[in-house]
Order: sequence, then C-alpha cells, then structure tokens
Amino acid sequence: MKIKAIIFGATGMVGEGVLLETLKYKNIESILIIGRRPCMVTHEKLKEIIHHDFYNYSTIEERLKGYNACFFCLGVSSVGMNEQNYTRITYDLTMQVATTLSRINPDMTFCYVSGTGTDSTEHGKMMWARVKGKTENDLKKLPFKSVYLFRPGLMKPTKGQKNVKPIFKAAGLMYPVLKLISPRNICTLEDVGLAMIHAVEVGYQKQILENMDIAQLAKIGLGESS
Repeated sequence: MKIKAIIFGATGMVGEGVLLETLKYKNIESILIIGRRPCMVTHEKLKEIIHHDFYNYSTIEERLKGYNACFFCLGVSSVGMNEQNYTRITYDLTMQVATTLSRINPDMTFCYVSGTGTDSTEHGKMMWARVKGKTENDLKKLPFKSVYLFRPGLMKPTKGQKNVKPIFKAAGLMYPVLKLISPRNICTLEDVGLAMIHAVEVGYQKQILENMDIAQLAKIGLGESS
C-alpha cells in the first residue's frame, strides 16, 4: 500500500519534523500540506494548499479526496488562554478537519498529536489536558479506518529543522542524559514521524501512544527511508 498523506501544521516544529520523515520515506507516494502560509519546502512528492479558514473546507474539499493518511500536527500553547479560546483552537478546529476528512476519505488513518499528560477523563484540574482529552475521545468516534493519538513529551528535533523552540533545542542537546533518566517523558521527532507512518502501514496494538510506544512503533515498518 502506497501512502498518500495530508499534513496539517508543517510550519510548526512537530509538523516540520514529521514532514521531513515523510519526504525521505520510500513508501509515501504523495504529500499534501494544508497551511495558512507556505512551508518553504519543495519536493517532487509535495503539493501545498494555502487555506486561511481552518473551520471551513468546502472550497477545497475536492482536492482533499483520495488520501489514506492524515498527520495532524497543529497545536498551540494554552499559556495565557482561557478555556473557551483554547477549546476553539484545539478542539473545534481539529474536529472540523477530522469530520470533513472522515466523510470524504473513510479509509484514512488519522494520526493526532496530543501530549504527555492528556486527561482522557476530561475532568482533571489541568485545562489543556481536559480539552486535549475531549479531542482525543471524540476523534475515536469518527468513522476513519483507524485513529491513533500520539502523546509525545519533550522531543529531540530532527537535524536540519528550522522551527525549533528553545526548550526543544535544549532537549536535543541533553537527549542522551534525559533518555537515560526519564525515558517515559522524552522521544525524538524522527521517531514521531516514523511511528505515524508505520501506524498507517502496519497499525499498532494501542490507540494512545505514549513516548515508549512511539519509540517502539518507529522501529516497525514495511518501507524504508531513502
């Protein structure tokens, strides 16, 4: 099975890291980037749609058909945001994308980047964790072929990345030590990208993937990176 993937969030750190892995992976036939601004990457596999209204896809819906994977890497920090605004950006936006794609591409595998500490009960004290938990729970109800929920913690950036926040630059420098003392709370962006690809290719026994699951699935796949 050749993979035809849509990526959201390619101009952010996680999305850029995932994009770099998809470009190298031989079993990925084509990649469609959806974003508000150009990702500034050119490749024979890559197409891009600049789209400004992430709550409405009626004008580009025909161009979204025929894809069998979505790597959803959009996200914002909850710092300084109230729950209503954070919910609109994190939950409402994600569900609008996913509802549209599940309707037009029911054979799609949808991979969503959440985060370590996400609250599946939706009733915990941390606002961001409740909202992420509700998003995860409702994504699982959509009629996709498969839904996988990725919960990375600190991530080591991929070599050559441009969009890297200072805390993740530090995580990259300290990665060998952090991996040794806290392996359940850290992973690499290379592993995140590969794990998403492998989830489409071969699946995984869990829907929710913590850091250790991400590292494990990254090692299991059918295709190869070039």
